[in-house]
Amino acid sequence: MVRVQSGSETETGYMSDSGMSAPDEPTTIFPPTYMVLVCSRTISNEAFMWLLNKVRGKRRDGGAELLVRRQPHKPGEGVTLHVSASKIKFLEVAEELELKKRDREGLVREFAVSQLEEFLAEGMHVDDLLTTAERQHIVRHELENIRALAEDDHVPGHDGLGLYEGQSIVQACLHWELLEQMFPLHDSETLDNFGRKWYWALFRRQPIEEIRLYFGEAIALYFSFLGFYTSALVVPMILGFFQLFMSTGTVAFFCMFNVLWVTVFLEVWKRKCSELAFSWGTIGMTSLDDDPRPNFHGHMAVDPVTGRFQPQFPRWKTNARLYFVSLPIVLLCMTGAFFVMLASFWAEEYLVQVRRTTGLRAGAVLVLMPSIVYTALVFVMNLYYRRLATRLTEWENHRTQTQFDRHRVTKLVLFEFVNNFMSLFYIAFYIQDMAMLKYQLAIMLIVLQAIQNFQEALLPLLIKYYGNVVAKYLSYLTFEQLLGFEGGVAGVEAAAPLLKRQEPERRSPEQEEALDALLAGVPALDADDPRIEPALREGDMERYEGTYDDYLEMFVQFGYVFLFSSVYPMAAFWAVVNNVLEIRCDAFKLCRVFQRPMAKRVKDTGAWQRAFEALGAMSVMTNCGLLAISPELRHLKPDVGAVEWVLVFVFLEHLLLVTRHILHKAIPEKPEWVRVALAKINYQSKRALKNERMLKSRRQLLQRKYRTIHGPHKRTQ
Repeated sequence: MVRVQSGSETETGYMSDSGMSAPDEPTTIFPPTYMVLVCSRTISNEAFMWLLNKVRGKRRDGGAELLVRRQPHKPGEGVTLHVSASKIKFLEVAEELELKKRDREGLVREFAVSQLEEFLAEGMHVDDLLTTAERQHIVRHELENIRALAEDDHVPGHDGLGLYEGQSIVQACLHWELLEQMFPLHDSETLDNFGRKWYWALFRRQPIEEIRLYFGEAIALYFSFLGFYTSALVVPMILGFFQLFMSTGTVAFFCMFNVLWVTVFLEVWKRKCSELAFSWGTIGMTSLDDDPRPNFHGHMAVDPVTGRFQPQFPRWKTNARLYFVSLPIVLLCMTGAFFVMLASFWAEEYLVQVRRTTGLRAGAVLVLMPSIVYTALVFVMNLYYRRLATRLTEWENHRTQTQFDRHRVTKLVLFEFVNNFMSLFYIAFYIQDMAMLKYQLAIMLIVLQAIQNFQEALLPLLIKYYGNVVAKYLSYLTFEQLLGFEGGVAGVEAAAPLLKRQEPERRSPEQEEALDALLAGVPALDADDPRIEPALREGDMERYEGTYDDYLEMFVQFGYVFLFSSVYPMAAFWAVVNNVLEIRCDAFKLCRVFQRPMAKRVKDTGAWQRAFEALGAMSVMTNCGLLAISPELRHLKPDVGAVEWVLVFVFLEHLLLVTRHILHKAIPEKPEWVRVALAKINYQSKRALKNERMLKSRRQLLQRKYRTIHGPHKRTQ
């Protein structure tokens, strides 16, 4: 039997080994819930109480020092825990995580508890200092950094589930499904406000700051990028309309303009990122500043940077796994996807020839079969490759979440590039059918993006609604009618072994009684607490997996618009139409379809910035290549040979690449005011450190008596 620790849970809370303590007063009101933990029905009583003790325990004992309440428990169900923290705990961890906040002088710098008053503006209460997203980030950080000690070699009550020293206990329990879910709760009042200001307001500016305060920096940055990108598409859209009514001789101008626009857009976006990151206090983040991610493993040792006891893993081992195992596997998968695409084209060409020679009536349907099969194969390949990329990146054992995300995104983008763009390259430069290329681009930009928006926002709601209707209808049927057994009770008894295999394992009555006895010592929420119903409802919602799929859509659209911009001038228009709807669809699904995402702090778009820049560089070559093989341009200069056209292509390509490089150097990544503000913060930090050393030296001088040439001397005999 695992004993419940009697942690001093008070409303103001207790502190860790920092020397600060809280007044010993009874808890009257449990603070707002910042994280919900849903335990599985299969978790043993010993494991549950062990995990609970870890969450509530003292830091010196390997605990997180968080506040916990349970929902009223029903027999046969898993226990649901509401997790929060004390005010002092939030401030302590905020300083430990080096969160940056704006002080009274308007500078964004590292928060320090000793300088608390300097971060409180006039009339500002200490409760308003940290945003909801920051509080969720702190609670999640503390939960995920509950690490196994040397004596925690396995999960109590589950001898087959071994642990290694330094492993994240909460992540291990989620992996083994001892914990079913971990999610923050939505705030209904804020969501209603978002409805008026955001996803129902079609032509209104996005409330980016409110999005950041509620969802965190990662999601706010995505919507800021989407809005900035859509606004920047207006100029190519207008020029695209002009190109429709002008002669084909202007194709070269619009091609070069779009290529240069891509470069300017990406450079200006980096400046925008710097502004946002400075305002949000994330501009100084580096991969070394992040704590080790929960699944990072290695031997426990003192970290050379932080001086804290953390898992350590040699960097050369990670690089060896990355370059000698993961990279060859990724290249092999890309090659396989490329040949699957070629096989689809070859099969389609073969069926077209068969239709022409035989005159089959069903030939038109047969010609479509390779494309249909290829589309299904792409979906299946993407599904399994995503799992493979995640496992490979996990096996590489990157230290921080930023490094993990960067390498995972790189693997996925390479594979998605083959699936989404290689067919267009094949049509453009091998078949050289510009009409077919234009048709394919139009289909992808209009039809596929409309299907994606429907699939993301409306389809989950329809499934949920009609699923509830079907469930309500089925509840009126008898058990025999539901199963469709004609043999009545005998038929049901015959099917009992099959049903028993499908049911999850349940606790025995003795285990339920023992659990109830243990839960009697765990504080519970009131039966009418308003947090219980949202926790049950949101527990059935889908989990938001992050911004990867959202950025991927923009990445693919970006490639469709600018890799082949000279062929389809209306691409920018359809991209703007899609993005206006995309902003509202993505906002709606975040607020009404998915669970509230975990807040995540970021300073830029990370690997996606490099992915977009790679497409920008590639657009130079593709557009120049399209110009070189363009029938319209060759018709204008019929006396120019193939060699001359190749030379023109090479000249234009190098000219645009040089211009692109000049623009990259000419546009600084940080605006002048950001550089000045950072320099001012650095100067003030050095000045404060210097003053502190001077005061310390003065105190030492005053405490000791020094003989100088002006002081009295002893007379020697």
